[in-house]
Amino acid sequence: MIKRPDWNTYFMEFARLAQTRAVCLRRKVGAVIVKDRMVISTGYNGVPRGVPHCDVVGCLRDKLKVPSGQRHELCRGLHAEQNAIIQAAYHGVQTRGAEMYCTYRPCIICVKMIINAGIKKVYFLADYDDPMSEQMAADGGLELIRMTMPDDEDGGHK
Repeated sequence: MIKRPDWNTYFMEFARLAQTRAVCLRRKVGAVIVKDRMVISTGYNGVPRGVPHCDVVGCLRDKLKVPSGQRHELCRGLHAEQNAIIQAAYHGVQTRGAEMYCTYRPCIICVKMIINAGIKKVYFLADYDDPMSEQMAADGGLELIRMTMPDDEDGGHK
């Protein structure tokens, strides 16, 4: 009998693959939106189309010494979750009732977008220090589920 990954592991591998495309100098994140066991959109963190990547112009947040999890507006890039939602909208794909798989727990800004996109569950691997996002998720009925991948205990975030 062929050994196949369970659905959650399968879709989280897509998120980990998307993460490899990230161009952020601080943290590489991948996200995948799934509906009816089909991938409908992917995203990774990086700058908008046509804008020079941070590895070319430098990280504004590093230059300004902005701590992780604060002042999200002082970043040239978009988060993986945001890009996945935007890609779905760009291609006219409905996200209502979908699930998302992310390599990190979403920040408060992404949680708000995920809730309004109608996504009901977010599976994630590594934690992200943003207690406000956990409260917002609870208030908005968004289920956050931490996963561990079978091949490593830290979800691939060493």
